[in-house]
Amino acid sequence: MNWIFAIAFSLYILFGTIIAIVSRKRFEKTIQDYYTGGGRLGALLAAGTYAATTYSAFMMIGLVGMAYNTGVGALGFELTYLASTVFLLSTVGREIWKMSKERRWIAPSHMLSDLYNSRSLGILASIVYLFAMIPYLTAQIQGLKFVFGYGGIGESWALAFSATLVYAWIFVAGIWSVAATDLYQGILMLFSGLAYLAWAIFALIPSSGSSLGNVYEALGTKGYLGITGFWSIGTFLAYTLPWAFFAVTNPQVVSRLYLPKDRRSYVRMVGLFFAYGFIYTLIVVTVGLIARGLTFSPSISKIIPNNLSNDSVTIYLLGLMAPVLGSTIAVSIIAAAVSTANSIVLAVSGSVISSFLKKRDLLAARSIDALLVIAAALLAKAGIGFIVDLSVITSMILLPLAPITIAGIALRGKVGGIGRGSALASLAIGVSIAAYYAFSLGPKRAFLVQVMGMPISALVLLVSTLILLAGLAVERMASPKR
Repeated sequence: MNWIFAIAFSLYILFGTIIAIVSRKRFEKTIQDYYTGGGRLGALLAAGTYAATTYSAFMMIGLVGMAYNTGVGALGFELTYLASTVFLLSTVGREIWKMSKERRWIAPSHMLSDLYNSRSLGILASIVYLFAMIPYLTAQIQGLKFVFGYGGIGESWALAFSATLVYAWIFVAGIWSVAATDLYQGILMLFSGLAYLAWAIFALIPSSGSSLGNVYEALGTKGYLGITGFWSIGTFLAYTLPWAFFAVTNPQVVSRLYLPKDRRSYVRMVGLFFAYGFIYTLIVVTVGLIARGLTFSPSISKIIPNNLSNDSVTIYLLGLMAPVLGSTIAVSIIAAAVSTANSIVLAVSGSVISSFLKKRDLLAARSIDALLVIAAALLAKAGIGFIVDLSVITSMILLPLAPITIAGIALRGKVGGIGRGSALASLAIGVSIAAYYAFSLGPKRAFLVQVMGMPISALVLLVSTLILLAGLAVERMASPKR
């Protein structure tokens, strides 16, 4: 075992647990407070939990590797997500926040059920979340296996530590302990990312006998600062479309919109999230590009192989660092995964509680939370998919929720029977198309194959949108004119 890693990990757990316990003083021990904090969070806490929930192990493991293997197009992919998210948060998200104050939603399925006056839609959305989000939750825990491996901890112990940590910080005080530890973990993630970048520029590059200028010259010569062959228009759309609507499809972030205590807090949350996301994205992509640049020019000592997979680039780089720095960055990756994982668990269990159970109490909530964590740990042990592909495929399956959510908010719940039917059909058919191609082609091919001349994610979004709009149009024409 790497004892420096063990010490860093122990300190991380100690401080996080203290923060979680202290947060209990705000917890009112009601189901509403367990899931939404009663909509009483300030801007900093709301922004911290939104950022830490959004930026998972995908960034430090997956996106570093994607930049290494596919070039600067990975930056465009991630910044498209960020720009789209800020736009949605400033428009649809603001309305979701306003309505959540009036209607006291505890989960996105609860929101959809209320907007369409349809318990069936809430139940179907909850089933979709279970189907799609357990793999996403699994991706976080699976990512932790790699990081714990750096610390010399075996797979079984890694999964046990991961599952216990994810569940424990939920159990303490629900969203209050999750949000408080998210802020702590988000700060750790950002500063560790800055240390990662500083190491790459001031230690890794000089140790290779080169300079930053030579690295970027090599990247430019090989085409990695332009659009590489990987980033065709079809592939770019396939990867970015699911994440462009992430803010209104993924339950763990939609539920974050219920948290800010007032309009000022909401606006500041969006601004702080944008600043955080922009800086963190630049850090991660730059590290990946530097790693790739060090594999090229003959004048550069090739201390990094040129054939690393997406998920192994950061793990390889950690092995080149001094143990203290490597352990700190490894712990920050654990923080990124844990913050996303416990937020997913809360969002999905809230949806299940609101859709299936008449008696909504803390015992039921915590029991469902535990079952979700156990299921994800077992799937992680089986080892499924690349982290990047698995994360994006989840968003593709959830894409049909985008038009349903946007239309429901725009119509402010004034939807009749035909509209409710079209929403159900839109969700069922859209998810079925996404799931069919995801399982028949596999996660990676599902992004590269085109159907009817368009990426599968575009097909899913188009079909689900047309079905919903057709139903709403028919309902409007059938309604008596006043």
